[in-house]
Amino acid sequence: MRRFLAIDIGASSGRHIVGWSEGGELRTEELYRFPNGVTELNGHLTWDIDALLGHVKAGIAIAREKYPEIESLSVDTWGVDYVLMKGDEAVYPCFAYRDGRTEAVIPAVHEKMAFSELYRRTGIQFQPFNTIYQLYEDKLAGRLEGVTDFLMIPEYLMYKLCGVKSHEYTNATTGGMVSAETGEFDPVIIEALGLPKQLFCKLQQPGTVIGEYEGIKVVLCATHDTGSAVEGIPMEGDAPYISSGTWSLLGVKTKKPITNAASELANWSNEGGVDYNRYQKNIMGMWLVNRLRDELCPGKPFGEIVAEAEKSRFEETVDANAQIFLAPESMKAAFDAALAMQPQSVGDYFRCAYRSLALSYRDALNELERNTGRHYDSICIVGGGAKNAFLNRLTEEATGKKVIALPIEATAIGNLKIQIQCHSERSEES
Repeated sequence: MRRFLAIDIGASSGRHIVGWSEGGELRTEELYRFPNGVTELNGHLTWDIDALLGHVKAGIAIAREKYPEIESLSVDTWGVDYVLMKGDEAVYPCFAYRDGRTEAVIPAVHEKMAFSELYRRTGIQFQPFNTIYQLYEDKLAGRLEGVTDFLMIPEYLMYKLCGVKSHEYTNATTGGMVSAETGEFDPVIIEALGLPKQLFCKLQQPGTVIGEYEGIKVVLCATHDTGSAVEGIPMEGDAPYISSGTWSLLGVKTKKPITNAASELANWSNEGGVDYNRYQKNIMGMWLVNRLRDELCPGKPFGEIVAEAEKSRFEETVDANAQIFLAPESMKAAFDAALAMQPQSVGDYFRCAYRSLALSYRDALNELERNTGRHYDSICIVGGGAKNAFLNRLTEEATGKKVIALPIEATAIGNLKIQIQCHSERSEES
């Protein structure tokens, strides 16, 4: 029986999941899980990319010990972040998107090309951590001198496995430099910013075999985790989705990017999918809850946290997407600063966070319906947040939509589906 390995890495944890087809269904087994998180280095937030690679290889070894004949593997991670390279050597540090290094250069980028023009060309929402701003900061800091490549994090990890540098489409679109029209890096943007042209290679589609690692084929999945997650959602028709993790990504599949003025004003993004466009919006997500837990009650089971939130009667809410919540030293202090009344208990903070998320989902769905001219009756929620019955109920109440909660590893499932499809197509060709 042929088995496939999905290596799915999020901003707080990663996991290795083996999958195989049996009786017409996809079966999965998690074999390895490891922690992840930003590391502070010289006043900046960074990723320990070497530790991540170590976990990737350790998980593969465990998977091979149980299943010696794995057909292929693929890696997906969050978007926008990358590793600069000089030949075969990485340039350290590997900055994390929550680091504030881009704040000073954003106006300079927009002087080179106004955001309205960037949006018209790419359809990518403004986020201060978009790859375009990170690379421009690298340029001004002199970090691009002598650099031969930049690889998005899953591309770098797979390069370290198979020795092949790849540039996958869905993840590239997250950075704000890929043309919504051509699906390739936009040379007009690259030239306007004076970035080295050799860094921006032709993009490859999910399902491309790029090499081998110890006899296992290395395949590009949709390496942006939300791209794989949408592939893994067993949705009916074209219902909207929320991929609920550290971020909540709320969106819908569309045939083409929507780059009109209303979409720009509401800060909606158009990111690459597998033969479709993902029209979606970033919402702060479980980051709020996880950081509150780290401060207020570290280690407390989420079941107990949710029970306390349900008992609370705290009614005030915050703007879940406010900049103050992006990377605060203290999440509790950020909530305190944003609220007129101070929460009196742990449950108050979490009730506030969950209700604020539900209201942000409502607002985003209202924008989605206005911008697409469509009405939706339901919404599919996958990922860690889908397991939270309290948040699901709040979401139903706030949006008036039927919530279809699918507490599955949608990202790993989508990763595996792309690998299995790739294998099937190769078998047919041979």
